[in-house]
Amino acid sequence: MRRKTYAMRYVAGQPAERIMATGVPVGIGQAMPSGAPLNGEGPLRVLVWNIFKQQRAEWLSVLRDFGKEAHLVLLQEAQTTPELIRFATTNYLAADQVPAFVLPQHPSGVMTLASAHPVYCCPLREREPILRLAKSALVTVYPIPDGRLLMVVNIHAVNFSLGVDVYSKQLGPIGEQIAAHSGPVIMAGDFNAWSRPRMNALYRFSREMSLREVRFKDDRRRRTFGRPLDFVFYRGLTVHDASVLVTRASDHNPLLVEFTPGRR
Repeated sequence: MRRKTYAMRYVAGQPAERIMATGVPVGIGQAMPSGAPLNGEGPLRVLVWNIFKQQRAEWLSVLRDFGKEAHLVLLQEAQTTPELIRFATTNYLAADQVPAFVLPQHPSGVMTLASAHPVYCCPLREREPILRLAKSALVTVYPIPDGRLLMVVNIHAVNFSLGVDVYSKQLGPIGEQIAAHSGPVIMAGDFNAWSRPRMNALYRFSREMSLREVRFKDDRRRRTFGRPLDFVFYRGLTVHDASVLVTRASDHNPLLVEFTPGRR
């Protein structure tokens, strides 16, 4: 029996809440409840990082140095250890994680930390055909100060598969969510785009969704077979600054992007 997909929400002072997967709501981005906006004045800061299950030293210091100043932190391979949950609930209003698979002690999967409560949350999972391990994605939506609703997609793409059928299959439900949303979008994470067919599938998807790729001048992203694994795509916003933070605290380097509300 296929395991049900859900997200776990962590909020300071409250018990963890399970949020089940839902379909695409009618009028997403138009008829959602209002809430406090994601950030106040200044650029919207977003940190994207495959945290490598917190297996290396200094991962917490990297989050403390760079994550606590961000309005959104999109983590992949995040284990729900007490240290990470404590950091998330101390520095953010809400943290949502999609458990992709359960390690001996703590579930691991994508986790989105935000300085505002999401008004919509949709967890997604896709199982790798070879290793049978699941990869996860999370779609959340937040109000932003200009009155629009920002959709945020945090993804850890399937890695071991023959061809790109399963890779493209994982992108399909994400595309349904984005296509139903009329506002700005940020889609980021570890896309495991280590082959030309995968890159082609990813870029074709981004074109279909009218998403633009964030470019990094000093591009120190980790690569496999010469191709970067981590990406940030967007629409309905303007990139104010983008950098890659070099660290040994993971097998991936964090991406830090600042957006302004422009519609380019």
